[in-house]
Amino acid sequence: MSPITYAFGIVAALLALFAIIELMRRGTLRERHAVWWFVGGLLALVLAVFPQTLTWVARVLGVALPINLVFFVAIGLLFLVSLQYGAELTRTEEKMRALAEKSAFHEQRIQALEARIADLGAHTDGDDDGGVAP
Repeated sequence: MSPITYAFGIVAALLALFAIIELMRRGTLRERHAVWWFVGGLLALVLAVFPQTLTWVARVLGVALPINLVFFVAIGLLFLVSLQYGAELTRTEEKMRALAEKSAFHEQRIQALEARIADLGAHTDGDDDGGVAP
């Protein structure tokens, strides 16, 4: 591996980790969503610093080409991220449904109260004798 390729791998992994940490710091990416991205960034950094590790792990696992192992791990990480986002989306949809039902109930209740107030106002207006005391 050439020194330029070696340096590029390290810099790319460090930039990815920096971007993840910066997004977390700004509040754009929450910690529970950043876990798998951070794991991927750390794996990329380890493989960039110690590229022979990939060849060794591929040989131990019986993978013919080390790059196939990289693709498999990357697809696995993306699958876990998608699964996590799917679960989060399901929870959010359930909360939105509950809030919509609660809002509709409150709106119906307010309309009923406004109708009662209007009825009471109409009854008191009919009993008015012009403001003259007996």
